[in-house]
Amino acid sequence: MAMNLARRAHSFDGSIVRELLTVGERPGMRSLAGGLPDPHSFPAARLEAAARAVLGTPGRAERALQYGPTEGLCELRALLAVTPTVQRVTGAVEDDFVITAGSQQALHLLSTVLVDGGDTVVVDDPCYLGARQVLEAVGARLVGVLVDEEGLRIDILADRLRAGLRPRLVYTVPAYQNPSGAVLSADRRAALIALARRYGFVVIEDDAYGALAFEHSSAVPAPLGTDAPDVVVTVGTVSKVLAPGLRVGWLRAPEALRAAVARAKQAFDLHTSTFTQSVVAELLTDGDFLGRHLGCLRRRYAARASALSAAFSVDGVSFTPPRGGLFLWVHLHGVDTTALFDDALKHAVMFVPGRAFAVEDSWCEYARLSFATLPESTLHVCAVELIRLARLG
Repeated sequence: MAMNLARRAHSFDGSIVRELLTVGERPGMRSLAGGLPDPHSFPAARLEAAARAVLGTPGRAERALQYGPTEGLCELRALLAVTPTVQRVTGAVEDDFVITAGSQQALHLLSTVLVDGGDTVVVDDPCYLGARQVLEAVGARLVGVLVDEEGLRIDILADRLRAGLRPRLVYTVPAYQNPSGAVLSADRRAALIALARRYGFVVIEDDAYGALAFEHSSAVPAPLGTDAPDVVVTVGTVSKVLAPGLRVGWLRAPEALRAAVARAKQAFDLHTSTFTQSVVAELLTDGDFLGRHLGCLRRRYAARASALSAAFSVDGVSFTPPRGGLFLWVHLHGVDTTALFDDALKHAVMFVPGRAFAVEDSWCEYARLSFATLPESTLHVCAVELIRLARLG
């Protein structure tokens, strides 16, 4: 029997990155495509101990295995408020948060309650694919604003606002932007907040990578939500610092918006897993573990970013060296990276062509390369192969 789908089902475009994960599982394939954390970094032993601690106490076990509040477990929300190494907005309190099934659900819930079909939404260009998928699914009209090495070009946004642009919200990744790795400068941070207050739009800042600074943490700008909780919603996740399989994220938002999000979440899934919330809460109580673990992650990713950057330091290639996060965004001058992608697959190397992240600009000579998953030696070999195939250097 033919299955007639709802019209909205046809609005869901697939993500090339998610589809590439299947290709990446082929034997011998070397993938720089997905923003997947290094599986060897997952604290499996500490997670096992945390699960045993939760399940080994009758009262805690009963609560962890039972239905829970839609907003999330109070102990986890309270811990997030006082754990700046993971949830970086300062001045937060327990009631500021809604716990979600990863940051992707946070974006989905926010889009659902803030955006009507046809509404204008400003996004980074190039833009994180997951955000594009969510926003396009609710019928948003996306307007891309250029991202350079200092983040979102606020001067371009200001010009468009003066010319009559009226977005419902602005979505950006201020710290180690996906895919470019850019960090929004202090001047632009202040200017964006001022524009949000003047023109009445909400800023959604995705802080998925803010904890992964290569320098000392003081070098990383504080989240926008620290300075402007009235107009900024901050979205975060433990996926990059603990493990994505836990599916624990959050949003911090003003009270009226939190209430709307909670009602939407009740309709979608009732609540985020109480068990995984309990396990994450157990880990967040162990400051010594978190400090050691994050230090190891930062050193590991910094070494891999350095190795990949060094391998691409040849004629015909330009990039801004990453200061944190998971990605190197390279400009291969004169090279169509979509065509290069097809050639690279034949040689068991994967990356994401820049065109996949395009909103208004084409980014056809750019490529996003994740240095998180593979060791330095393999990253070097992949880079040499891509440079050879692109006939650069």
